[in-house]
Amino acid sequence: MVVGSSKKRSKRRSSDFSAAMASSSLAQNKASASRSKKQSGIIRATYILSTLLGLSVFFLFFASWKNTDALGSDPQFFTIDVVNEFPHDPEAFTQGLVYGGNDTLFESTGLYGRSSVRQVLLQTGKVQASHQMDKSFFGEGLTLLGERLFQVTWLKKIGFVYNRYNFSEHIKFNHQMQDGWGLATDGSVIYGSDGSSTLYQLDPHTLKVLGSATVLYKDHEVPYLNELEYINGEVWANVWMTDCIARISPKNGMVHSWILLHQLRQGLLESGHTGLDVLNGIAWDKERNRLFVTGKLWPKLYEVKLQPVTALVNARIETLCPLRS
Repeated sequence: MVVGSSKKRSKRRSSDFSAAMASSSLAQNKASASRSKKQSGIIRATYILSTLLGLSVFFLFFASWKNTDALGSDPQFFTIDVVNEFPHDPEAFTQGLVYGGNDTLFESTGLYGRSSVRQVLLQTGKVQASHQMDKSFFGEGLTLLGERLFQVTWLKKIGFVYNRYNFSEHIKFNHQMQDGWGLATDGSVIYGSDGSSTLYQLDPHTLKVLGSATVLYKDHEVPYLNELEYINGEVWANVWMTDCIARISPKNGMVHSWILLHQLRQGLLESGHTGLDVLNGIAWDKERNRLFVTGKLWPKLYEVKLQPVTALVNARIETLCPLRS
């Protein structure tokens, strides 16, 4: 959870993505042996062109795994249908997003001197209430448990608990995660991420670590776990620097499904929006089964529904989302 193009990228990740970009390549269709070389060349060129058009955004995030087999039917892939679009503050560096009921959202924003906790109207994007954090703190993940909002900060191992009805009533706490990136809750424990492949369980009363799991996909660690949301027994995680969400079993840390949201960023870019940072922000309205997503410095927030993608049964995850072995 960082400035997409600043400190965290240069500190820990630029080499990973550079290596991944350099080592990735398109799979080539083999032309039928009964066709002529000329026909084979035409077929191959047409396939490559159509693949580039359909997956152009995916290629920005290639990563290579050695000896990774093609995917079977499990885990599954999902894309999205956009149900509704809502205004979102394009100056909000979204780090945490929570649905608060009655068409309101709670949002944590980052950047030094601009970090805040705010309550926002879904329909208009208007900020109803806001607490500006001290300029020494970089706001990060946020979750709501009862009447308390829990927020973590970047690099300090410090967080805050707020009264959801009065942000001026808040207390500070220390935590034992390596860093503070994302938070979510199932109503009993709090789940936390620190930008690595570790998913933590925290006691909501003491904020001490109760346990942790290494998040894996096909025996490979899934790093850069960012903003979190707990949905129907799963922890959903934005994977930093991608347009992908990993659906994780909190019991064992296994990723069983992936959600591909590349169309949202692409749509904003095609509409002339610039200065966008990464996809970050998942909120779930469990009463009406509504899923909301947005990104850092994005001018829109989206209500989306999932659609399974059977065409990707034999796809390789490294061509869709960057995973590191």
